[in-house]
Amino acid sequence: MPPLPVLAVFAAASLALMIVPGPAVFYIITRSVAQGRAAGFLSVLGVHAGSAVHTVAAALGVSALLAASATAFTVVKYLGAAYLLWLGVRKLFGGSKETADQIAPVSRSRLFGEGFVVNVLNPKTAIFFLAFLPQFVDPARGPVAPQILLLGLVWIVLGMASDGSYALLAAALAGRLRRSRRAARRLDIASGLVYLGLGATAALTGDAPQKT
Repeated sequence: MPPLPVLAVFAAASLALMIVPGPAVFYIITRSVAQGRAAGFLSVLGVHAGSAVHTVAAALGVSALLAASATAFTVVKYLGAAYLLWLGVRKLFGGSKETADQIAPVSRSRLFGEGFVVNVLNPKTAIFFLAFLPQFVDPARGPVAPQILLLGLVWIVLGMASDGSYALLAAALAGRLRRSRRAARRLDIASGLVYLGLGATAALTGDAPQKT
């Protein structure tokens, strides 16, 4: 099990990434605007069912990667860092055309299913689990997979709290969110800075963990 200080740093890094509006958050916001809080919460559940898939995939994949090659692990880490940095630059200079316009209501099962698919296919989440999360894993403290599963559980709990807050706020401020482009641009700037910080952290964190 990772020590408490490591878990605390991981939780802080996770929250920093979660507050950045990405595909999953945008999906939750649009559904909350269109159908209210209940739809938003169902979307959150679907999204984090997708997070569970990423957690299991990382637990299996990163463990295998470490067992196979420390060099391969390092390559994945730097590719992930480069992707996060690219996202940051794009957010800062690309401008946003996304708005939370009202969309047609859909069934409960579809709310959950679409949220699941959105996050399973979310590159931000995949990169976090495959390139950033492993920085908090220490093979010297025991098997890698259980450590990743614990970190993934922390991510899911924090994610449900963070995304649930987005759902509540979006439902309460539905009218403003449909109209505001200035707010979207401010979110882009904040998002870009967070991506750049996470990318730099992933790139500058020490060498790949050594196999025991």
